[in-house]
Amino acid sequence: VKRQSKPDKYHDLLAKIRQIRADNPDYGAHRIYLHLNLYEGYSGSYYLVLKLCKLHNLMLKKKRYSKGITKADLAAQASENLIKQDFSAESPNQKWLGDITEMPTADGKLYLAAVLDCFDGSIVGFKMANHMRAELCVEAFTSGVKKYQAYGMIFHSDRGSQYTSGIYRQTLAQYGATQSMSSTGRCYDNARMESFFATLKKERINKLRTETMSMEKVKSIVFRFIEIYYNRRRIYTPNDGYPPLAKRSKYYQENLAQVV
Repeated sequence: VKRQSKPDKYHDLLAKIRQIRADNPDYGAHRIYLHLNLYEGYSGSYYLVLKLCKLHNLMLKKKRYSKGITKADLAAQASENLIKQDFSAESPNQKWLGDITEMPTADGKLYLAAVLDCFDGSIVGFKMANHMRAELCVEAFTSGVKKYQAYGMIFHSDRGSQYTSGIYRQTLAQYGATQSMSSTGRCYDNARMESFFATLKKERINKLRTETMSMEKVKSIVFRFIEIYYNRRRIYTPNDGYPPLAKRSKYYQENLAQVV
């Protein structure tokens, strides 16, 4: 009876976990744990957070990844796979990944070409249109190099005709980029890029009936997800929890301090 009258010793922690899940409904136990560490001063174990999530039905279902939509250009000469599933990078703008995905709208399919930096997982460049021609991928890449004044990176993609086109290879050469390509039929060779698209669809697009929305409305939703939420706020586990651009900012601050 005395034990029953005492408050649960994990009451406050559970309340914080519930609040984090309410604010970020797509966070699993690991991201909740990282959020607690970064923003709530939590110093306990991950396994306690995992246990509470399981006991109180706060776990997430596993993700299912969809196949890409680009088609390989068998007639074009493919570049060597320089990444070889090593998606790590010691500094920004060393390794970039690119790909295209599609979303239904009331005005037809919307195509998104995006470029991801392996250093922090940030989407450094992206472009949306009602077509998936090579120009869409070129604009996504050039938006990234202009925004971050980047040059000389390795750029990795699948063997889609957009990336083997002359205009795309000329653009890469203009910015000193070395092209790298996945092996045919090997989606894991560009898994980190595919993972971003899976996150976008699972956490935002698949929760909406985008087929009933105008293309401009869906563009606005995707823009806000990438620029406001994903790049700046979302807990990113490969960065020890730091959102992508927070890790980038931390890197530049530390290196500037060393120079001074």
